[in-house]
Amino acid sequence: MAKLSLVGAGPGDPELITLKAINVLKQADVILYDALVNEDLLNYAKPEAILRFVGKRYGCHSLSQQEINHLIVEYALSHGHVVRLKGGDPFVFGRAGEEIAAANAAGIEVAVIPGISSALAAAESQMIPLTSRGVTESFWVTTGTTLTGEISGDIDLAARSTATVIILMAMSRLEAIMEIFSKHGKRDLPVAIIQEATTGRDKMVMGTVKDIYYKAQHEGLANPAVIVVGEVVRLRNIAAEVQALIKKKNNEER
Repeated sequence: MAKLSLVGAGPGDPELITLKAINVLKQADVILYDALVNEDLLNYAKPEAILRFVGKRYGCHSLSQQEINHLIVEYALSHGHVVRLKGGDPFVFGRAGEEIAAANAAGIEVAVIPGISSALAAAESQMIPLTSRGVTESFWVTTGTTLTGEISGDIDLAARSTATVIILMAMSRLEAIMEIFSKHGKRDLPVAIIQEATTGRDKMVMGTVKDIYYKAQHEGLANPAVIVVGEVVRLRNIAAEVQALIKKKNNEER
């Protein structure tokens, strides 16, 4: 029976995938996987499964979305169960809606298995809370650019708020985005950029709206990276200092 499963692979660490997602990978006849998927997850596939890279990343597109949609339908009708394995969560900037529409048009059954989005996991992996009582009560998750390549208008709205702002796919427009925050009087607001979060190759730079662009340039940060803007970033330093003291005490007691 032709079937499409949209599966969230999580933020990068292969252990940050759900048990349900692993079980679906084991059943797949075909797995179409993205650039940000940890390839260790492909070890769950059965030996006869077809594994095909269809990676898409800003500035480096392997296949167009239309071509991917065509492959989904083609493989589902010819082989059966197709898993579309996406980094993070399929419904967070994953274009899952377009793939569901293609499957629906071809009469193909669709299932969705949520994943942990890097929008949440990147900050959490560095002990940065997205909300904290008395500091901020909400958070925004937004893309840096629109379909046309322009900066999203939601950035301007988010910059006016007191919420934590998480921005994805935005490193190419970092300087301009920080200028928007500066325009709203946020030059001293803390910022953290986490590159390749949870992968073991992760790298973080912290600063403020007024200097984070230069710090990121100096450290050579690039996509895939998550930008976190807000007062909660300060809490990371507090947590890190406390953890350092705890470790020092434990080492002395040993």
